[in-house]
Amino acid sequence: MTEPSARRLLGSFLKARRAELTPEECGLPVSGGPRRVAGLRREEVARLASISVD
Repeated sequence: MTEPSARRLLGSFLKARRAELTPEECGLPVSGGPRRVAGLRREEVARLASISVD
């Protein structure tokens, strides 16, 4: 498997896992307004993992 396709595969996997969770299920506060995409945002996953998104 080439590196670009491996990265795409990993990205797709992580996106699918994020879509299965809600902030409420993870104990995160609900930010205002409707979400464009179902599930956790990347920033919320980073907060749960105690890592920076920068």
